[in-house]
Amino acid sequence: MTLTPNTKPKAIFVADDDPDDRLLFEEAMKQVDETAQLTFAKDGEDLMNLLDKVDSPEIIFIDLNMPRKNGLDCLKEIRRTHAYKDIPVIIFSTSFQQDAIKETYEHGASYYIRKPDSFQKLILSIQQLFAMDWSKILPRPSLKEFTIAL
Repeated sequence: MTLTPNTKPKAIFVADDDPDDRLLFEEAMKQVDETAQLTFAKDGEDLMNLLDKVDSPEIIFIDLNMPRKNGLDCLKEIRRTHAYKDIPVIIFSTSFQQDAIKETYEHGASYYIRKPDSFQKLILSIQQLFAMDWSKILPRPSLKEFTIAL
């Protein structure tokens, strides 16, 4: 599927080492779009293996701080790989350090979402992202518009 301003991604990969965060993301996504097909990776290495074995997703959410291969390393590898370089990659992290935000922007992340401190805010963050005009996500917003935090 090609994403247009009026469509939401259906095939979504999520890489996060925290099982509770994966469960919360899954529950929030059901509230936003119950037709979305989620595939979870428990760390960055698992994500890269999944990308090699299954059909490419329409969007990837990556936590920054993961064991074995962190989110920044995954982002760099995704952007270097021709087959994946145009997939929107959303950094989804508790870290809100400006250096980390800037570095992920420089390496090609599509957006940076700070993990919200409540389930309702998580739903709102995903809704906000999916309500956007996808033509603004691809290629990417300016650094000023890059961060979503509720």
